[in-house]
Amino acid sequence: MSYMIQHLHNGWQVDQAIVNEEDRVVVIRFGHDWDPTCMKMDEILYGIAEKVKNFTVVYLVDISEVPDFNKMYELYDPCTTMFFYRNKHIMIDLGTGNNNKINWPIEDKQEMIDILETIYRGARKGRGLVVSPKDYSTKYRY
Repeated sequence: MSYMIQHLHNGWQVDQAIVNEEDRVVVIRFGHDWDPTCMKMDEILYGIAEKVKNFTVVYLVDISEVPDFNKMYELYDPCTTMFFYRNKHIMIDLGTGNNNKINWPIEDKQEMIDILETIYRGARKGRGLVVSPKDYSTKYRY
């Protein structure tokens, strides 16, 4: 489904997407379209894009085509999803220790919608760090 979501092909486009969006959360999935992990995440993002279009805009960035942000955002994982609001990186506490990004595919559409709603509400209040509605720490998984 990655062909259905808008791609950003250079660093300038990524910057403009983050800077110019005033009212909505900018969701950027960094990774490769051919990666199975990214394919799962793209499927979820495409599935919810219509439902969350009033408060979220989704973009995809190929990290080998646009390597500008790999060091700055520590994009070492196959698939990374990051959130921005009014030119500010919004961090989310998922219980995993890494609050900067989501680096695994979220399997459930409603879970992703809940995360985006939480980020939007927190970001509108001026918070730079929001707490996820679900704890993703592995300590409770057996």
